[in-house]
Amino acid sequence: MATVLQAPSRVLEEAPEVAHPHRSRLGINRLGLWLFIVSDAVFFGTLLATRYYLQGVHTPEEVSQPLGLAITIILLASSVTAYRAETNALHGNQAGFRRNIALTLLLGALFVVGVVTEWVLAFQHFPPHTGYGTILFTTTGIHAFHVLTGLIALAVVLRLSKDGRYVNGNTWPVEGAVKYWHFVDVAWMFIFPTLYLVG
Repeated sequence: MATVLQAPSRVLEEAPEVAHPHRSRLGINRLGLWLFIVSDAVFFGTLLATRYYLQGVHTPEEVSQPLGLAITIILLASSVTAYRAETNALHGNQAGFRRNIALTLLLGALFVVGVVTEWVLAFQHFPPHTGYGTILFTTTGIHAFHVLTGLIALAVVLRLSKDGRYVNGNTWPVEGAVKYWHFVDVAWMFIFPTLYLVG
């Protein structure tokens, strides 16, 4: 009887240590985000390759390079404020985090307004049924949709921060949303020269 009672304790002592569930889940979250980003990067790469396949390096003179440059600067600035928001969250500065996320949301919204303005101007010279129009509206439209989903993610993160959720190292939602936002910005860094400067 004594031998039977001792067996379970021996099994417990020999059992390997289980990884901390928070660290394990964080690693899975990060891997999932990076796999999504890589797959989305391939998608954008295919869109850009289509531009060269269908139109070569010709860019119509009517494309507004100043407007394209202006919205590019706005998007780059939003990446800076997003980085500052994540840094503030990591250091427990909730006020700085909320301020910078709000600025990122504002800059992202300005970028979307700039893209819509570009569509209004572009429609007069190369509507969607033309070769270059198809490329411009498809590529910028898909990118604008990514910007909108990024803005939604950042807005949700900001809303959830009001109860002090991102403290004690629990900043994965901020990290995930900001990394996605950086990806959207990097994608535009390839889209801008492809649609506005080549040729």
